[in-house]
Amino acid sequence: MSKLTISCGDITRLAVDAIVNAANCSLLGGGGVDGAIHRAAGKQLFEECLRLNGCATGQSKVTQGYLLPAKHVIHTVGPIWRGGQENEAELLASCYRTALDIAKELNLKTVAFPNISTGAYHFPKELAAEIAVKTILEHPFDGEVRMCTFSPEDQAIYQSALNQAKKSVYKY
Repeated sequence: MSKLTISCGDITRLAVDAIVNAANCSLLGGGGVDGAIHRAAGKQLFEECLRLNGCATGQSKVTQGYLLPAKHVIHTVGPIWRGGQENEAELLASCYRTALDIAKELNLKTVAFPNISTGAYHFPKELAAEIAVKTILEHPFDGEVRMCTFSPEDQAIYQSALNQAKKSVYKY
């Protein structure tokens, strides 16, 4: 079971083994956290991403961190919210699982996630938080996982989801 903490801040400034990028399918940068990570990491990240030939929704791929304090960037492609009838919840859970699988394969100890798919992809934040927290807590990753939200409001949503998950674990 992963150790999970929730914080608010700039994910590009975290000195962890890996940060997770909420990427688009091309992996070549975009808006939001994706654009911020690409700008902070430098052009070498873009060049490495070119060689990865994109990534499917719900899957993850890894690169070096380059100019970031993080050693690696795990790029994952979250689903676009289409009303919940197109397997969006499972695809989002898969983002967290496949990213943690890569972290485990690389023997990483600290991984930081943004709130995937809740920006331009319009995934409902409360549902996304519930899925993220449940998936992270249930995944067999022995390291530390940080949810690094961009706003205090998002931090409160993810903290609430974590508090609820902890309550349900300890119910008898």
